[in-house]
Amino acid sequence: MLLIDTHADTLYRRFRRPDADYDIAPDQLKQGCVTVQTMALFVGGSPELNRIEETFSGMLKEGAELEKEGVKRLDDYRDCADGETAFIYSVEGCDLLNGSLSLLTDWRSMGVRMAALTWNYENCVGTPAFMDQSAPLKSFGKKAAKEMARLGIAPDTSHLSERGFYDLLELGVVPLASHSCCRALCDHFRNLTDDQLKALFQAGGYVGVNFCPEFLRQDKQADLDSVCDHVIHIMELGGAGNVGFGSDFDGIDAKPEGLTGPQDFPALLAALRKRGLSEEEIAGVAGRNLLAYYDRIDPQ
Repeated sequence: MLLIDTHADTLYRRFRRPDADYDIAPDQLKQGCVTVQTMALFVGGSPELNRIEETFSGMLKEGAELEKEGVKRLDDYRDCADGETAFIYSVEGCDLLNGSLSLLTDWRSMGVRMAALTWNYENCVGTPAFMDQSAPLKSFGKKAAKEMARLGIAPDTSHLSERGFYDLLELGVVPLASHSCCRALCDHFRNLTDDQLKALFQAGGYVGVNFCPEFLRQDKQADLDSVCDHVIHIMELGGAGNVGFGSDFDGIDAKPEGLTGPQDFPALLAALRKRGLSEEEIAGVAGRNLLAYYDRIDPQ
């Protein structure tokens, strides 16, 4: 079974905290039978452009080290093979664009296949939900989103304001939310409302459920069933073919009980079986749904 995770901050953690323990390492990926781990090139931590450039370069070096450690780097999710362990780049925050679209072509040539428009800072593209849910996508942000769509880079709405989310849909692009949850189950500004989720699925988009306990349960006491709750809620809203996993490993301080790293993905799949999902539905959530999403936005 293909298993794909759409978000982790491991490269940033490796670069900024080289002596720390990591949620994700090659052995854990193999234990969890992870086919493709999305590794975010995270621009947060500082709003200063020179600092972001330094961090970006450092994370790419960590990606090269990960390849030396035996994890294959892909340029397209659809190049993955069952039984392999691979990773692919995403970008979290478009601050580096700095008002120019040319860098997007460079990102695509590096194998970047999704880019979150913002993190928790306002930038040239838009405003995060953290700051103002009513803030629209900026004029340059609309141009950037269209160029991403042309290049086959998925515009990622995780962290983006609610108004910016709808602006993307009005542009006719098909975004994803790489690591987000359901606000109906846990009222947090980072989560998507039922209306947002329905609109996303109607457009053909995708959402990877985040494992952060703060996004899963109001009391933050999350476990495997809490993740299942969000997956099933999304399926009940019409997203059965549009949902998967966006763990946020190495980017979250707390984890659900029983889900501390990629080695625990088999336990999560078993929990979904116990909740009544068929093997076909589980294969979709595990990875097939994401491949279908890229077929929709970037036909080969």
